[in-house]
Amino acid sequence: MGTGVMTEELETYRGELIRYCYRMLGSYAEAEDAVQDALVRAWRNADGFQGRSSVRSWVYRIATNVCLDALAAGRRRALPMDLSGPTDGTTPPQAPQSDALWIGPLPGGDPGRVAEAAESVRLAFIAALQYLPARQRATLILRDVLGFSAREVAELHGSTVASTNSALQRARATLAERRKEAGAAGAPAPEGVRRVLAERYASAFSRYDMEELNLLLHVDATLSLPPYTKWMRGVADIGSWLQGPAIGCRGSRLIPTVANGSPAFGQYRRRIDGVGYEPWALQVVEFSGDRIASITAFRDTGYLFPLFNLPEQVGEEAGQSVPA
Repeated sequence: MGTGVMTEELETYRGELIRYCYRMLGSYAEAEDAVQDALVRAWRNADGFQGRSSVRSWVYRIATNVCLDALAAGRRRALPMDLSGPTDGTTPPQAPQSDALWIGPLPGGDPGRVAEAAESVRLAFIAALQYLPARQRATLILRDVLGFSAREVAELHGSTVASTNSALQRARATLAERRKEAGAAGAPAPEGVRRVLAERYASAFSRYDMEELNLLLHVDATLSLPPYTKWMRGVADIGSWLQGPAIGCRGSRLIPTVANGSPAFGQYRRRIDGVGYEPWALQVVEFSGDRIASITAFRDTGYLFPLFNLPEQVGEEAGQSVPA
């Protein structure tokens, strides 16, 4: 295979490799860097590709090694609920923590895909993956999410099929236990239900209609606020937060986008001078059944809003409809 043809084929894998590295690393920015590193390594070694495996398996092996190197320091990204217990909604958060601590959102993802595909990029799933040793994490993603065979994964890791299957079973058991401890909500809601709920949520939040918001929230719904460790569980505490420390969010405008395969919104609060609205948070809203299971409000708008193609500010005419 010529270098030019190889380069073109490698480039076709960039998107799926970014999603793979994001699941491994918990950071979109780090995933982009890892994929660029992997593709450069692959391009430089294209002449040495022997064809003993598919190009896809070959470049995934390179990307996996890049991720394993990045994870060698043992640092684990997390969501606020992975670090401490819930707090009441009447008190403001403590000082923000380093951005390097947090799992970040993934731009895009098709909210209309089947539940199994949507589950594999949900924030809670990404957080649970971070509890797995790096090689187990890679094995589980490659086998259960991306559909690689045990033989392919064994070759990728330079191990045996038996050891690969053993690692997969351990990873599945750890993940199941983690979900049990976290009290994870049920399966993601169907796409049609999510769309209706997201539209209702956007409308209710923009009106600051507490009665409607309470009806939409699951009884054990969570609200978390990275880069702060503060998070709340339950309708009462979320309501206390919105009507207490977060009362400045009243009258916000929400601009729809998609993150981690779920509806998300750029939240804009009114400017101090009263002219238009300025970025405040990226809200990622996840659903279970016919209720909202979690709201994660990421505050790093300087990085996230350009990444999600959200405007620098909006005017009075801004709406909140959910994109098709």
